Amino acid sequence: MASLSLVGTSLLGFFGSLTSILKAPLALNTSAIIATSHTKSALLPLTFKPFPLGSIRPAGWLRNELRLMSDGLAGHEHDFYKYVAHSVWLGGDQDYSGLNEAFPYWFNGLVALAYGLDDERLKQQVTTSLQTVFDNQQEDGWLGPEKTTRDRNLWARFPFFLGLIQLAEADSAWTQPVVEKLHVFMRLMDRMMKDNYTGYNPPNDNCSPGNCGSDWGRVRMQDGMITLQWLYEHHPANQSRLLLDNMRYLHEGGLNWESWYTEEVYMGRLFDKDFNVVNPHGTYDDPNFPFEHGVNVGQGLKAAAVVRRWNHNATLVQTAMNGVNWTMRYHGSASGSILADERLVGLSPYSGSELCTTVETMYSLSYLYQALGTNYYADRAELAAFNALPAAMTPDHWAHQYMSQPNQPYAKHLDKTPFYNTNAWGATFGLEPNYPCCTVNHPQGWPKFLSSSWVRVGRSGVAHVLLSPSSINTTILNSPVTIVCNTAYPFLDHLSYTITTTKPITLYVRVPQWAGPTYSDTTITVNNTSPSSVNPNTETGLHAISLCPGTTHISYNLPSSIRAESRANETVAIYKGPLLYALEVSHTNTSTLPKTPAGDSTYASDYAPAECRDYEFHNTSAWNYAIDPSSLRYGGVAAAAAADELPNPIWTSGAAPGYIEVEGCKINWDMYLNSVPGYPPVGKEKKYCISEKEVLRLVPYGTAKTHMAELPVIDLARTEERSVKEQEQEEEQEKEESNG
Repeated sequence: MASLSLVGTSLLGFFGSLTSILKAPLALNTSAIIATSHTKSALLPLTFKPFPLGSIRPAGWLRNELRLMSDGLAGHEHDFYKYVAHSVWLGGDQDYSGLNEAFPYWFNGLVALAYGLDDERLKQQVTTSLQTVFDNQQEDGWLGPEKTTRDRNLWARFPFFLGLIQLAEADSAWTQPVVEKLHVFMRLMDRMMKDNYTGYNPPNDNCSPGNCGSDWGRVRMQDGMITLQWLYEHHPANQSRLLLDNMRYLHEGGLNWESWYTEEVYMGRLFDKDFNVVNPHGTYDDPNFPFEHGVNVGQGLKAAAVVRRWNHNATLVQTAMNGVNWTMRYHGSASGSILADERLVGLSPYSGSELCTTVETMYSLSYLYQALGTNYYADRAELAAFNALPAAMTPDHWAHQYMSQPNQPYAKHLDKTPFYNTNAWGATFGLEPNYPCCTVNHPQGWPKFLSSSWVRVGRSGVAHVLLSPSSINTTILNSPVTIVCNTAYPFLDHLSYTITTTKPITLYVRVPQWAGPTYSDTTITVNNTSPSSVNPNTETGLHAISLCPGTTHISYNLPSSIRAESRANETVAIYKGPLLYALEVSHTNTSTLPKTPAGDSTYASDYAPAECRDYEFHNTSAWNYAIDPSSLRYGGVAAAAAADELPNPIWTSGAAPGYIEVEGCKINWDMYLNSVPGYPPVGKEKKYCISEKEVLRLVPYGTAKTHMAELPVIDLARTEERSVKEQEQEEEQEKEESNG
């Protein structure tokens, strides 16, 4: 890995570097076209191939979660939400911006939810909507509501197309229509790109650098390239050369992440990399905004791996790792998301993660594991899924946050916002707090986690890579294979598999990095034989189990221990396995009819279903605690007593099995802007108890909607010793005064 040392670039040199990234593309070199022979694919293969949508079904708590989504906001936006039900894509007049992205975002997530659950009602929403869009495809092939060439912007097509290719794999009745419509569009896209990048980076897009409408598509070009690669590999339709050309146009005309994640540019931003210094960025001008926009970053984490498939540049493997590693080191939340509100910020515990950023980060990390096979990416995908995602949703999935904070003792209208570009309602739970994008984009989170949870390994292998309760039905070596995983993971440490196959196959289970380095207690038991220790591949984390024809039962024991990981300002985050544990702050709530994003008015009482409400959570217990990590102890369910069936909903207060106890005390902790908890005190002299020592209970972060996750460290033994000495000194002073 490249050194993390700060590159000493001048401010002039820094903006010069950015200018080279953001400048308009060079004239097209039509001779530089990659060969398109399908006897040898022009694309590098994925390390692990995903299974078609619908092959994997949820079980246990994950099935309950997807069902709550179906019964909640995600499953009913088509019925009432104006940006879906009356979308410009469907002949209506509604979208929240000129990008026309609301319907594509919704469609991308709902396809995965509908076919992951095999839910006929949701499938009907998908197909009736799609038929309307297809019926309105314009004569030249354009898909979307834009009526003039000047209004066309490629960006919103990218999430819509991601939904299309999922549908084409899940429903054979739609495969041919989807492929035909996409190919007609790709021929138009080819002509547009050759015509001075029309709809992508046109010369007449005269706006300030970093703030162009076209920048959204250019910085998110990898999402469009995925669809082109899917067509090339599965349905080229004698257009292989054209598809490869379009990949090249996207890259040459794009804002490319491999130019951003370099020592010179990323490490030359003149920001202090001292891990204890929060908010290292300060304020920047516009040119680098596309690369610092949180959702862009979440989407862009996969860019290097997507581009590498096309251009075969081996250095992009390291670029991908740099992108994730640097982002999470300098801007990562303890819950696995990215701190950006909405532009990247440092590690201040009151900074937030946008829900859109979380689900896009999950998708990127899942893709990175499939593309590159590095265990780190799967670990981080689970971290975001099991912590950041559920924390931002109410248990019934009818309300969500726009912005979630690591230290969030309440979720209410703030007197003054601490965020870069999020209003005072952004951390409340509701239909569309602050901005509508997360309302339509959040449904992709759990469904795409499910569809990425199993992968194909070679010709005869199946791997469980994002651990969770689920089943898969597929064909290996032309024979049917069924695998069922029952588990309460991540809450408990045991997974049970039942595999039925008619031919010898290999089952792989992923062993997370936190279970290492020796893995001596992590065991596999096959058909009640003696347990054997795992021996995972050092890169992929996969442990192989050879299976004979018939039915096999496997027990996977994956014990976890408590970890205290350092965060900024002498704080720690507490983990066990993939779960972050936090101090739950008790609260009461108030609710209203759904409000508009600005929060200045409510919708009519008949606009949304009665279940759809906006909530503020007001704390009723103290939050200003420091803890002594030496006293951490687990108070969960013994493995022998563990059950796979969990309460429904599981991501709610008191439902999850297991908790961690720790000793702590209240400390003086200043507010920031008189609105949110600020930076905790740093230094032993500034951190002292102002209350008696208490035993505190930490619970899974995703279950505690009001919480403190980054807790200051205090040495209670030293504090008690100091208190005794101070008391003795006070008594001695009193004696002297009385004698005097």
